[in-house]
Amino acid sequence: MPSPQETLRSIRYAAMSFVARNNLSRLAELNFCDKWGSHFYTRHYQQHFQHLRTKPIRVLEIGVGGYDLPEEGGASLRMWRSYFRNAQITGIDIQDKSPHEEDRIKIYKGSQTDATLLQRMHDERGPFDLIIDDGSHMNEHVISSFETLFPLLSLGGIYAVEDTQTSYWKTMGGDGTDRNNPSTMLNFFKGLTDCLNFMEFECPGYEPTYYDTHIVGMHFYHNLVFIEKGTNDEKSNRIVDFELPKR
Repeated sequence: MPSPQETLRSIRYAAMSFVARNNLSRLAELNFCDKWGSHFYTRHYQQHFQHLRTKPIRVLEIGVGGYDLPEEGGASLRMWRSYFRNAQITGIDIQDKSPHEEDRIKIYKGSQTDATLLQRMHDERGPFDLIIDDGSHMNEHVISSFETLFPLLSLGGIYAVEDTQTSYWKTMGGDGTDRNNPSTMLNFFKGLTDCLNFMEFECPGYEPTYYDTHIVGMHFYHNLVFIEKGTNDEKSNRIVDFELPKR
């Protein structure tokens, strides 16, 4: 049984969360989530996510926080649950974070590069409408997770990647000297910007990729990237079958 003090704190938290339910930055503060303060991500999340606030969506966050301490972490999962009041929230972490499972929050233990586990999560809890990568921040891990999960993301969904500054850190597989290094996450995502305009390619015989036909928007912020999924079928006003007609 919770103590009277714990019950009072729980009631106070619920009341404050209800008052702040439409303000993601305030919810981050109430949950001691570093997405506001240490970072300044919530203002961008609110801009891109607010239209889904009351929808019955499915959210996946990679990384629960708290490192190897089972009782630590979970702040952002609780923040998302408060903000998306009708959503099912799923988390994955390399450590056991099961103590943070609550109503509408389910957590899997495993690696973000385990494609079999990611597929099982999709089968059991998806399809996900929002995916947030706040996991290892290792460049190869971020790219691997995206390559597995983006095709599983629902149409109209959004994929967000945090802490992209590690793209420049050698210890995380980044490169701050050669900023064209193709193995870094930011160069991977920058390369995908061409997909938005694949209908304009003057390249006879070109075969569109999955990313070409399903990326409809990309937004880059300080240490944060959003990729929007949809059907990218807007035709060119000049190019036909990847050729520029002769006058």
